[in-house]
Amino acid sequence: MALVWLMLLLSAHLADCVPEKPKRSALNQLTRTLLRRYDCGVRPVHNWTSPTTVYIDLLLQSVLDVDGKTQSITTSIWYRQVWRDEFLVWDPEEFDGINEISLSSDAIWIPDVIVTEFVEEGKSPPIPYVYVNSSGSVKNYRPIQAVLACSLELYAFPFDRQNCSLTFRSWLHSVREIDLALWRSAEAVANDKGEFMDDGEWELLSVPTRYWRIRQDDSDYAHIQFNVLIRRRPLLYVVGLLIPSVFLMLVDVISFSLPLNSGTRIAFKISILLGYTVFRVNLTDELPVTAVRTPLIGVFFVVCMALLMLSLAKSILVVKLLHHSEKEVRQMSVSACLLDKYGSAGRGLAGSALTSSKTLDHVHQDAEYELENSLEEDLLSLNEIQEAPSGLEWLLRELVSLRAALSQEDGESSTQAGWLELCRRLDRLLFRLYLLVLVLYAGTLLLLWASWSFA
Repeated sequence: MALVWLMLLLSAHLADCVPEKPKRSALNQLTRTLLRRYDCGVRPVHNWTSPTTVYIDLLLQSVLDVDGKTQSITTSIWYRQVWRDEFLVWDPEEFDGINEISLSSDAIWIPDVIVTEFVEEGKSPPIPYVYVNSSGSVKNYRPIQAVLACSLELYAFPFDRQNCSLTFRSWLHSVREIDLALWRSAEAVANDKGEFMDDGEWELLSVPTRYWRIRQDDSDYAHIQFNVLIRRRPLLYVVGLLIPSVFLMLVDVISFSLPLNSGTRIAFKISILLGYTVFRVNLTDELPVTAVRTPLIGVFFVVCMALLMLSLAKSILVVKLLHHSEKEVRQMSVSACLLDKYGSAGRGLAGSALTSSKTLDHVHQDAEYELENSLEEDLLSLNEIQEAPSGLEWLLRELVSLRAALSQEDGESSTQAGWLELCRRLDRLLFRLYLLVLVLYAGTLLLLWASWSFA
């Protein structure tokens, strides 16, 4: 009997020495209870005919890039999905008052809602958890850096506005299984700019939304579209592109005050053309690239380059027309003309006398030879003898030649004056064309700025 009591005391002592097994925490018990028989491949409804409504919300944080060449826009957004999972419902009092827990997104059912404009999903931090409350409401919040396809209108650059959309829809499920709705009201979504980074190049105007259904394969599919309306801030491009270009054109307009027939005007216009070319090459990366429609600023730069080339070509033509009849040695003066004419007259007189003496000797020999043949032929040959001109006749002949030379010089001077008048008319015409283009461009610029300001 004593031995039995001793064994009981020993067993009681050993039982006190062994630690008790810890109880599972309420959170662990709740998680194991919810996911014990959960199937993530089945839509979480008890009645399969009732649809699951997925509430969607969107917050735009920033516009990272707008690419006109690929017609895409890169944005950073906060995306929210909320739906009710009927299999994830519990009583908080049974689990130490736990009202909300986080579960792995791979362990539960997730709706197959996609964005149809997605081109590429950029670098976004992975969020592997969702929040579930005791009523079965599941909240899936995550940031997304998305590259979206967007039809960009860059014609009015840098005063352009863009309208890019994000359309959410279920990839496979029709509205009989998954329906979509807005988590907040449309007015609240459109006017919410609190999360947008407003210090960049783009300014957020509004985010209007709309809901509609598309019928495909005898089924209706729900769509929710968020239209992101943004506009560019043009001050950087006005100061860096438009104003320097206008200054170069004004300098070229001032060059019209230089003399028409001077080479300085050509050199000045060549310098402006080279400067404008360097300016355009350095700012090529600042201009948008699009293969559909040329921006208005690109058209302006091409017109400015064409006017500079036309002005230079016209200046070269003017110099060519005014100096086309000049010779390097010849000087346009009456004294040079007199020296040239009288010098040529003296050389002509000496040559004429020598020719006359040779002619007389030749005629005399012919007369003696033909005298033996016929008297008539001798008389005819004697009549052909030319006497040397007298001094009065030579002076008269030289005066007539001098008058003809002076008349020719006057004709050339009048021709040059006519060319000069024509060149002046061309210069005035091009000058007016310059002013017209600059006025039209300035008016277009002011209209675009006004439309941008009051938009």
